[in-house]
Amino acid sequence: MKFFVDTADTAAIAELNALGLLDGVTTNPSLILKSGRPMDEVIAEICGLVEGPVSAEVVATEAEAMIAEGHKLAGIAPNVAVKVPLTWDGLKACKRLTGEGHMVNVTLCFSAAQALLAAKAGASFISPFVGRLDDLGLDGMAVIRDIRLIYDNYGFETEILAASIRTVNHVIEAARIGADVATVPPGVLKALAQHALTDKGLASFLADWQKTGQKIL
Repeated sequence: MKFFVDTADTAAIAELNALGLLDGVTTNPSLILKSGRPMDEVIAEICGLVEGPVSAEVVATEAEAMIAEGHKLAGIAPNVAVKVPLTWDGLKACKRLTGEGHMVNVTLCFSAAQALLAAKAGASFISPFVGRLDDLGLDGMAVIRDIRLIYDNYGFETEILAASIRTVNHVIEAARIGADVATVPPGVLKALAQHALTDKGLASFLADWQKTGQKIL
């Protein structure tokens, strides 16, 4: 499974990338707002930090305007993936932009039917929002499972990018289902390394080592 980090915090991105954990980055207007910096400046810096796709989202709602914004975003760096919403106009923009050779991440997907349309439109990535579905009492992972089955049935090359990830269990379940990518906040990505028994075992080892009175250095 590929890991993208869902943030516009360049310090967090640099830290995670230095560990070799990142395959890409996703951003959105809310994350850009939180950064407090100009969008093009942030995206350019992130694209310089990571080699993989960096999703930058359009804010227009009409197809031609989305395409124009997509061209502007794609011009920031060659690893920009233009992010468009899963609307009818978004699908039109996806078809045009992918036809021109740009990577496109179709976001705000909440059903397998929507994901099927995105794949037909040539999307590079489809972003089903697991956590937001769970918030409504629905099963977000069931949507990932249905998309995986449909894509495999017909050989679609669109990568399933599990989004709105809230917990470690979300990541593990998405991996079990076969999502190609999980995009996660930095805190969730770090939480993958944590386990209470690891902490307990380390504390025990260190206590025993202290009793030996020895030093390694």
